Amino acid sequence: MTETPQRPLRVLAAMSGGVDSAVAAARAAEAGHDVTGVHLALSANPQSFRTGARGCCTIEDSRDARRAADVIGIPFYVWDLAERFREDVVEDFIAEYEAGRTPNPCLRCNEKIKFAALLDKALALGFDAVCTGHYAKVIVNEDGARELHRASDMAKDQSYVLGVLDDKQLAHAMFPLGDTVTTKDEIRAEAERRGLAVARKPDSHDICFIADGDTQGFLAQRLGKAEGDIVDEAGAKLGTHDGAFGFTIGQRKGLRIGTPAADGKPRYVLDISPVNNTVTVGPAGSLDVSGLTAIKPRWCGVAPAGPGTYTAQLRAHGGETTVTAGLVGDELQVAFDEPVRGVAPGQAIVLYDGTRVVGSATIATTTRATAVA
Repeated sequence: MTETPQRPLRVLAAMSGGVDSAVAAARAAEAGHDVTGVHLALSANPQSFRTGARGCCTIEDSRDARRAADVIGIPFYVWDLAERFREDVVEDFIAEYEAGRTPNPCLRCNEKIKFAALLDKALALGFDAVCTGHYAKVIVNEDGARELHRASDMAKDQSYVLGVLDDKQLAHAMFPLGDTVTTKDEIRAEAERRGLAVARKPDSHDICFIADGDTQGFLAQRLGKAEGDIVDEAGAKLGTHDGAFGFTIGQRKGLRIGTPAADGKPRYVLDISPVNNTVTVGPAGSLDVSGLTAIKPRWCGVAPAGPGTYTAQLRAHGGETTVTAGLVGDELQVAFDEPVRGVAPGQAIVLYDGTRVVGSATIATTTRATAVA
């Protein structure tokens, strides 16, 4: 196995305005590739995105990206993908919460924007690959087939949010930071050595299109407040809420339940029912899940021939758990070796074989393990 091809390529570097994408573009250019930088304008009104050093989608981020491209010595453009982003990421995010699910907008952005809309346009313009600052590796087998692997530094690995990429997209993906076993401070030091002004710029966090970071307020503004009941597992009413969309499975804070639990222990969100606008809460043990069904599987290569044993990651910064998984029709059926807590429909499950990403799917339903005291 070898890393991505060494021959010079025409590379389109997606530059968010942050340090990682700037260093990735610089490394691609230093490797001899013909690199062009592009910043994606993802909002028709960039001022509505959070201001400050976000490294993502604001006007200042566009300017930071342009300055980095100038220092690297590569051409730079801004491409307007605001309408596509609104339809494929923002509207999807709202619809998923309205349906009682918990989406991952960053994963959807990678799938629909950076490695669909952007890649399609890049290929149409004659580019060979799209380069990003993600921490992951594309490895090429002797037969030319490509595999997506975890980054060399597990602490920064971002393969989870790239698990939606298929083999055709991997054939045109480049991640220059994936083989870097360094701390983020060392990446910043490299940026400083290269004269990149973003060297000390803080990392982006949260959701770029929610200006103040208030997800519940963002959803309420678009979906409207709708008072409903908060109930326990027996159906007894414990309190009220302003909209079931404002909750996620496993949530503990902000439940506004005046009556303490009989055992004195905290209660968590166990279920969200948009049909009757009800939120069910209960003890932590009732969050344990023994299996799940996932839909819309996407494979980083050939789909597995039958059930197999894998490790699975269930959230962007979560750990691994051992599972048995296999396709039944168009659905992925997954059983956990040990119960897992707080799995929410709408999230992605990404399967791994060692460090190799096998594929991903969207969690549709879960099977509860027996509740514990």
